[in-house]
Amino acid sequence: MDQDESSGSTDPQTAASQTPEASQATQQTASLDQIQTMLKAKDDTSRFVGLALLKSVLDNSQGLRDDAETVSVLWACVPPRFLDRLVKTGSSAQSAQAADARNMLDLAVSVIHTFTSLLPDQAKRDKRLVGRLPLLVSGLLRSSGETSRLIVQAILALVVFPEGARVFSEIEDVSPLVEIAPSDPVALEIFAFAYINCMDLAEDRVILREKIDSTIQALVSSFKGTDGVTLLEFLGKFLRNSDAQALPSNPSWIKTIVNFIKTLLTSRPTPEARNAYTIAAASLLEVYHEDAAKLLFTSDVKDDKPFSYLLITLLLTDTRVTLPRMLELLNDPTYPSVAQRIGSAFDVTTHFVGYLVRSLDDDQSPGAMVMPPDYLLKLRRTISEAMSLAIEFLRDRWDASVAGTFGLHPDARTKETDTSGGKRLTISWESKKDNVHEDPLILAAVRTLAIWLREDDNELLRKEAAGLTDMLIDLFKSSSPSGLDFRSPVLVGLEGILVEKAGLEEFSTHGGWQALTADLIAILQHTSALGDEIEAARGIEIVRVLLPIVEGEDGGAREDWMAYITAVAAWDVPEAEQPLLVQEAQIAALQLATALLVSAHEGMRKRYVHSTSAILGIAARLQRHVGTGHPLKESLDDVLETLDRFR
Repeated sequence: MDQDESSGSTDPQTAASQTPEASQATQQTASLDQIQTMLKAKDDTSRFVGLALLKSVLDNSQGLRDDAETVSVLWACVPPRFLDRLVKTGSSAQSAQAADARNMLDLAVSVIHTFTSLLPDQAKRDKRLVGRLPLLVSGLLRSSGETSRLIVQAILALVVFPEGARVFSEIEDVSPLVEIAPSDPVALEIFAFAYINCMDLAEDRVILREKIDSTIQALVSSFKGTDGVTLLEFLGKFLRNSDAQALPSNPSWIKTIVNFIKTLLTSRPTPEARNAYTIAAASLLEVYHEDAAKLLFTSDVKDDKPFSYLLITLLLTDTRVTLPRMLELLNDPTYPSVAQRIGSAFDVTTHFVGYLVRSLDDDQSPGAMVMPPDYLLKLRRTISEAMSLAIEFLRDRWDASVAGTFGLHPDARTKETDTSGGKRLTISWESKKDNVHEDPLILAAVRTLAIWLREDDNELLRKEAAGLTDMLIDLFKSSSPSGLDFRSPVLVGLEGILVEKAGLEEFSTHGGWQALTADLIAILQHTSALGDEIEAARGIEIVRVLLPIVEGEDGGAREDWMAYITAVAAWDVPEAEQPLLVQEAQIAALQLATALLVSAHEGMRKRYVHSTSAILGIAARLQRHVGTGHPLKESLDDVLETLDRFR
């Protein structure tokens, strides 16, 4: 807490003018006790001298700087309100003696900066320190270049903690920080840390959303006349690390940000610019999907080449050049940043394909608005070539991670072994600690490949992708909501792969049926208890993948598939009515069971007659909540009628 102090009879400005420059001998002989006595004095002159001596001692004694306990004791002696008065007086435009005023500001900032560097983390959360943030921000207006640098470093050191972030977010006027942002990227880091750290703490998210919106709008205005690279870097990181619920909806600044991206992309971008616009575009599409997609992907008839064509072509060119060397970079410090850029390029492509498909299906928004047909054909070839390279990369990356060489049995996957030189991985090329299941680049590549395999009728590419089926199934089984979740992208990709005979064979060989049906049964049990619509949606996707396999099997349902019938029969259907999407997943699961029984030969059906009766009872219980006019009534009635014939 701030200490209540007497201001004494001497004005800080007068104190500054009266204080001679401390000699080297004085700096060396001044004891910490003397400094503490001066800081506790009632007159401003003594306090000012004490601060100056304290700063000098801390700057010149490494042993003292490393002594956290003594540093904490010294900080407790520094009067916070006196620091505030120095900053306020030094920042005042009405100061009669500008040099003295600047000295006061410089000293106060220097002391605060020093303690933000030396104090233990717990002390940086205390009000004695974070309470100085509002005046530090306002002090930027009148500070010199060096003092401004110290101010932003001190602010950044405090806002990384929730307590500092909260105080910063409550500052009404952050314009001094906005104004220096184009020349000092640390200012942008401050905004990112402060607002992200506040998102879980904010009592009123409406106020926080408005604050974020107004700040970004002010930053956009501040960056006019620049290339906007550092602004795009900031937004790319800020948006993807934020809670979407705490971000403003439909902000007006999206259009200006997209214009920055367009300008950079069409003007021979540097590697830094390419990295910035790639990540920013992906982040915008993730958070502001509809608005950003329309601005990035819709053509202007006046353009010689559609911007979306240029964007996707350049992004995929980058992936084609970079992917072949990603394995070499796996243990390089640059891998995370390169992987983030390439992953973002894949993410933008995924959004583009989705937008294109929706546009082609929408009579009111024809595909011609995305780009003319000749450019679409060129882009189709470009995407297919990039996806072929992505398949090769995924195969190599997977083998390097889990086997070390193509075709090695999963039982021989890599493990750490103790050697004279420490722990080493066996066989595998990969020595990176994070495994392939935790690499966001893999997820981004799988998502793009999956939607393209489903939407583009490319037999050759689907046959190539069939060689990834083992990887896809393993990723599916290892996914969880707490980590990277590959399940939905894998299901989308399987829709395309399983059209081909090679895909079906690989799916069967690597236990695809067992993996998907196990998840479907788990979804039935989970949604029955919690009514989880996200899980239910995946259940519907699973049935969409498996149903054509059952219906297309020439020899009828296989024996090992029928375990699904037994599992469904044991399902304890809830009595209470479920959300519509959950009902749809439940009925879809029954449709799959019904299709299996229809496909099975008569002898097999007889062996499952008791399970069939149990499933019929489940369908009857679901029927209580599916009355006349219900959108799922026809589907459920068909299940009931079909199963009734097999009893």
